[in-house]
Amino acid sequence: MRVPAKPPLEGLKRSIDKHRAKASRLPRDGFLRESFSLPRAQARAKAREWLERWPKQAYWTEIESWCERPGDMIEFTMRRLPSAD
Repeated sequence: MRVPAKPPLEGLKRSIDKHRAKASRLPRDGFLRESFSLPRAQARAKAREWLERWPKQAYWTEIESWCERPGDMIEFTMRRLPSAD
């Protein structure tokens, strides 16, 4: 009894890789994110700068996550919508 050969999967693999590469460049939820690691005073100034430049009411700007690191460093991620439509 002969076992049938497996179909070639190269085309499928290329298609999946292409889709994943395209998807990784675009945020899934529409928000733009930028991460920073700054001393505490500079971190406050950077967050204030973002909130003044892109107001929360129009761009949904917010500090998505933050944590303290040794040496009074603050690591945080800001997020906002790309436009105020």
